[in-house]
Amino acid sequence: SCNARQLCNCSSMGLDFIPPGLTDKITVLNLAHNRIKHIQSQDLQQAVNLKALLLQSNKISSIDEDSFQSLAKLELLDLSNNSLAHLSPLWFGHLSSLQHLHLQGNSYRDLGQGSPFSSLRNLSSLHLGNPQFSVIRQGNFDGIELLHKLWIDGSNLGQYEQGSLKSIKEINHMIINLRNSNIFSEIVRDILHSVTWLEVTEIKLPIENKRLVQNSTDPFRLQKVTFKEAFFTDQTISLAIVLLKEITSLKELEAINCVLEGKGIWNTEEIARSGQSYVETIMINKVMIQNFHLFVDLNGMESQINKLKRLTIASSNVFMVPCKLARHFSSLLYLDFHDNLLVNKRLDETICKGSWPSLQTLNLSQNSLKSLKQTAMYTSRLAKLNNLDISQNNFGDIPDVCEWPENLKYLNLSSTQIPKVTTCIPPTLEVLDVSANNLKEFGLQLPFLKELYLTRNQLKTLPGAAPMPNLVALSVRRNKLNSFSREEFESFRRMELLDASDNNFMCSCEFLSFIHHEARIAQVLVGWPDKYVCDSPLAVRGAQVGTVHLSLMECHRSLVVSVICVLVFLIILLLVAIGYKYHMVWYLRMTWAWLQAKRKPKRAPPKDVCYDAFVSYSENDSDWVENTMVRELEQACPPFRLCLHKRDFVPGKWIVDNIIDSIEKSHKTLFVLSEHFVQSEWCKYELDFSHFRLFDENNDAAILVLLEPIQSKAIPKRFCKLRKIMNTKTYLEWPAGEEQQQVFWFNLKIALRS
Repeated sequence: SCNARQLCNCSSMGLDFIPPGLTDKITVLNLAHNRIKHIQSQDLQQAVNLKALLLQSNKISSIDEDSFQSLAKLELLDLSNNSLAHLSPLWFGHLSSLQHLHLQGNSYRDLGQGSPFSSLRNLSSLHLGNPQFSVIRQGNFDGIELLHKLWIDGSNLGQYEQGSLKSIKEINHMIINLRNSNIFSEIVRDILHSVTWLEVTEIKLPIENKRLVQNSTDPFRLQKVTFKEAFFTDQTISLAIVLLKEITSLKELEAINCVLEGKGIWNTEEIARSGQSYVETIMINKVMIQNFHLFVDLNGMESQINKLKRLTIASSNVFMVPCKLARHFSSLLYLDFHDNLLVNKRLDETICKGSWPSLQTLNLSQNSLKSLKQTAMYTSRLAKLNNLDISQNNFGDIPDVCEWPENLKYLNLSSTQIPKVTTCIPPTLEVLDVSANNLKEFGLQLPFLKELYLTRNQLKTLPGAAPMPNLVALSVRRNKLNSFSREEFESFRRMELLDASDNNFMCSCEFLSFIHHEARIAQVLVGWPDKYVCDSPLAVRGAQVGTVHLSLMECHRSLVVSVICVLVFLIILLLVAIGYKYHMVWYLRMTWAWLQAKRKPKRAPPKDVCYDAFVSYSENDSDWVENTMVRELEQACPPFRLCLHKRDFVPGKWIVDNIIDSIEKSHKTLFVLSEHFVQSEWCKYELDFSHFRLFDENNDAAILVLLEPIQSKAIPKRFCKLRKIMNTKTYLEWPAGEEQQQVFWFNLKIALRS
């Protein structure tokens, strides 16, 4: 149950005793909400470095006297909500470092005859008492000199010995649950010089006049008194006002969740005779006044309010303040009427001419105001007003022109249902809040504005910076902002804080580039980086903007496509050049021709062979072929039938198909070799097809006639089989002499007939 920092959580585990094996490494031990009944001497003996021990909500009824003896470093001990019937000073005798002690919610009726806390010199907060706690005796708090907080559940406290709390020299905050009003004045008299803030709950103030200050002299320490869930009547509240005025140090009064039974008919004469009040701040929150609509105008209280500086009456059904009374708040600087029933008609009476002459801050939020123009006009009567909160009123509309206080610096118009912003907004503002109004744009000229709050609107872009040159803080949280550019960001020259969190950011390359390279982002953006999340593209949805890095293809798609196209074009161009240089086109053509020839039978049927020989020759050698060789062979006896391309090719047919068909329809292929033949493109095709079709069949269908001397090296290397044949087989060579020519013709005719 222990983590790396030795914080051990054994709460709610159904334990009946403190588990054995505790070591000196443990610093925090949580045993709350178990069924432990008894703490024995050895249970915590080894936990010498324990700083916090939580034992609340168990069933502890007994503790051995030396159970905490080894816990000299303990700072927090919580024994609340157990079954302890008494408290022993021996339990706490060795807890010299203890700062926080919680003992409330047990079953003890008193603290004993002496002080259980005499050895706790470093105690800072003490919680004690329970519904059975009934007696506080003198000496119960001896040994305690300074407390930050003292909490006493004295709901059934029936006996308080005078002077019991005087031993504590200083208490910053004392909270006491006290239903017995008879001992309230006795406790107050004891703490006048020690407590700074007294908070009393569930009290029903007494009717009898018991002075709070008896035989006490200034200076008093008590500055604030809070009543929580208290009950007042017209009579008791009048008496309380008189009695509290005796405490000259008292500056602040607070009432929370209290009930006032009456109609406001207070003893104003007695209150006036008791002298001037020193209270400067009154805060009333959620006070229920039965039949509040019958509550009178507090006539006669004017003399008691002229020194008041701060007044808050919230959630208390206030619907009006009489003009006569309002004019006597001559020193009031701060007035808070939020969450009440103020309407525009009654506001004319509440803020009449001459009322609230010193008022600087006014809060009218969460009321029932409907007209912004009237509200502005009434508040313009407050000459010194500079801070106005009229948020959460349903104005619904905003005029083009409004009359405001001349010195207004702060205006809160959030959640007022205004559909747009107009020149009704005063140009003197330094702070403007128009959050939660479904605004789609903002373009006002506000030269002095320093802070602008546009949270929860429908803005798609940042507002323009030029009309607000002094803007320091801007909030556009939870809008429809997709991104913002470097130019927009840098246009706010004095910007120190920008809250653009919780928007659906489109993580484009431009936006991400700006975010990653702007040095001030982390210092200026509020909530960075956790609250800035990408909504698109889909691949990075939900990722923090600061962690997203898009690829080159995603960021520069058109550039990448252009580069790829250029590269493809260059590669094609390079291939064309290489193909041209190395006759790739020629090879492709011949491959296609060979593939077609492969699909045909290797030897045409005898009935389709109609030539003795197909003659392949260069056009430059046509004179010899047509005038010499053709005449000699075709006029022989019997005559030979030769296939010549000029004469026998089928018009309109692809020339390669003509060559293939002519070779296949001929018994022999006769090649007339010369230098011109080697250079002829079509002779190359005819010769190469002979490679594929004839030489691969290992027959002698090809006859080579060398018309002129030619070196085998002059034949292109791709005609490797032709070069091999010329090197290994006999070929006919055209002689120069006539006698030798006759032998040539004889041998050629024999070759053709073979």
